[in-house]
Amino acid sequence: MRRVVVTGMSGLCALGSDWPVIEAGLRAGRNAVRTMPAWDVYKDLNTRLAAPIEGFAPPEHWSRKQLRSMGRVSQLAVRAAELALTDAGLLGDPVLRSGRVGVACGSSIGSTPDISDFAQMLLTGDAPGLNANSYVRMMPHTTGANVGIFFGLRGRIIPTSTACTSGSQGVGFAYEAIKHGYQDVMLGGGAEELCPSEAMAFDMLYATSRRNDDPGSTPRPYDRDRDGLVIGEGGCMLVLEELGHAQARGARIHAEVLGFATNSDGTHVTRPEEETMRIVMELALASAGLDPAAIGYVNGHGTATEQGDIAETRATSALFGPRMPLSSQKSYLGHTLGACGALESMFSIEMMRSGWFAPTINLENVDPRCGELDYVTGDGRRLEVEHVMNNNFAFGGVNTSLVFRRWP
Repeated sequence: MRRVVVTGMSGLCALGSDWPVIEAGLRAGRNAVRTMPAWDVYKDLNTRLAAPIEGFAPPEHWSRKQLRSMGRVSQLAVRAAELALTDAGLLGDPVLRSGRVGVACGSSIGSTPDISDFAQMLLTGDAPGLNANSYVRMMPHTTGANVGIFFGLRGRIIPTSTACTSGSQGVGFAYEAIKHGYQDVMLGGGAEELCPSEAMAFDMLYATSRRNDDPGSTPRPYDRDRDGLVIGEGGCMLVLEELGHAQARGARIHAEVLGFATNSDGTHVTRPEEETMRIVMELALASAGLDPAAIGYVNGHGTATEQGDIAETRATSALFGPRMPLSSQKSYLGHTLGACGALESMFSIEMMRSGWFAPTINLENVDPRCGELDYVTGDGRRLEVEHVMNNNFAFGGVNTSLVFRRWP
């Protein structure tokens, strides 16, 4: 099996569009959640909270022709890919068109304005907003297709539209494509554009935070006083590369992808299962060839929902015991759905490289029903570790676990 390393990374989220700005927000404990007055028109929507990316616009060098097929979710994915390729020193490299480079990424859904246009056609019989690119902007694999077309990739396109595990499956499937020799380089990640329909999906499950008058106090992952999640938006891409390929061109290496696993609960579409969560972590460790004691930090999914927090932390504690440091960056930037698995992978790598791990903000009183773990709070934690794990879990009972190794 071939070794796979990360040579480029870029993430866009409510905290910023580059790692120094994002890290500064994490170190300052800055909560990016805000109240959304525009959502007042949705009378059946209880939450008014979100973590949008402020001020994002497509770069001026993108052509009108390129933009025609891209809704906001694809713009976030393509921009993250462009910046990640730049970071890797591969933007414009002929290798991109060689057939040995592909992309694995996804989102929960496509671009919702275009979905709305099709809905109008079904409801009224009229379709004034539809055009030749409407379906391309709304289709489930719009992010992967647009990334592939924008950069002229001729390798695999692997769609990962699995809600909250879209980004982590994107990274994981990209890793497997290289590990097994099908590709030399892969872009892996995910994206999500903010839409009140996504907030409504969780609102109907009584899973959204309703602290509309106090946005800075929520979400509260693992806290006994949490009242639900907050929707965010984002995009993140990692450039994964076969080790020999990266070394031959003198690439800077951020980390090694050492293991990946994904499985399913097979029981309930929205109720997470502690047992299969633990199993996916065990499978990732087996993939990496590591014992649980080798992991120095776990980046938790941490949605701030009751069932999710409890099942996840009990599974983590059952495998690693109470010693394991754990935190969730969703406490800063909300739940970015299809982007979160990739963003949190990037955060895990960057925190491992710097030796400082961000705390879970708003975590004041750990829910006694959660598993016994070393919850990182306060000013964060200085840790020198060789391996970190990033876990994500999604509707449909989809579970993922990734293991990264610090590069010497």
